[in-house]
Amino acid sequence: MSAHPYDHGHTVAGWTGCGIALAGTALLGVGVCTVSGPLLAAGAAVDVLALLVTWVLHLAGWGKASGPRPREEWSWRVRDSGARAGHAECLGCRMAGRRGGTAVAPARPVTSAPAAPAETDAVVVGG
Repeated sequence: MSAHPYDHGHTVAGWTGCGIALAGTALLGVGVCTVSGPLLAAGAAVDVLALLVTWVLHLAGWGKASGPRPREEWSWRVRDSGARAGHAECLGCRMAGRRGGTAVAPARPVTSAPAAPAETDAVVVGG
């Protein structure tokens, strides 16, 4: 059993993107140490590739939305069922045109006149 009551978000998208980004950052480091322009460019290109691969995997359902999730969906081997519609508050989903979540409808202006006050029986106290 886990020592914490929430999911840390370990996903195929996250691990794959992190692994590719680690390789790209290592290339950048070697490029800095050797003062090599081609290695710096290759490292930057691999880091951009990591970003794109992570985004595509997230959109394919191998990422997770932020926030609490049911315990049965905590495993990194479980695809996210809500990825097709998009995740609310997710920049990657919004960039892909997936709005997701529950959108709040804009408030409609009140066009009708206010209701007339109801007639009540006045009670005079102490008179």
